[in-house]
Amino acid sequence: MPTKKPPARRRWTKAAASVTMLAVVSTAGWAGFLRLTGNVHEIDRGIAYRSAQLPREHLGRLLVEKHMRAVINLRGPSPGSRWYEDELDVTKQSGAQHFDIALSANVEPNDTLIAQLRSLLRTVPRPFLIHCEGGADRSGLASALYDLDVRGLSADEADHELSFRFGHFPWLTSKTGAMDRTFWRIVANRDSVSTARRRLP
Repeated sequence: MPTKKPPARRRWTKAAASVTMLAVVSTAGWAGFLRLTGNVHEIDRGIAYRSAQLPREHLGRLLVEKHMRAVINLRGPSPGSRWYEDELDVTKQSGAQHFDIALSANVEPNDTLIAQLRSLLRTVPRPFLIHCEGGADRSGLASALYDLDVRGLSADEADHELSFRFGHFPWLTSKTGAMDRTFWRIVANRDSVSTARRRLP
């Protein structure tokens, strides 16, 4: 007796489920790879870099190899924490300066905090490293602002710093879309100011 074929809807449902599962596995695999490698990337050739929280040895090598003069820690100060004390020690040993700015990947920072970050990105000694915990969200926002303010890239070009290429995943139940909303709020405010200035007599 010939085997009955499943209804077309069921076949499509199964196919969609398989594709979704493959996408989930691929996404998790890429995110895991970035975590394992430290998510280190160049923002501006020879000048600005971004990363996740790096182990002591990895951070030390990177600072020496790239002749870093500064580290911007977007996790905020954490005296007594092993990762923080190691970072301060390694940064000092390499002769680089260390700066702390406390951002949350899940909450839109206020204008005062953003102004501090943008000012630091313009004036920090170069070459420098920006990092947060995973190197995807807070580092993505800071990198996008650097591209916008310092490199003079367009908003669309700068926005690529907040992409899944670096592990940024603002969809589903993630709250990290706060970084995207912050970036585009800054762009909108900047464009409003520029328009107002052009209208002045």
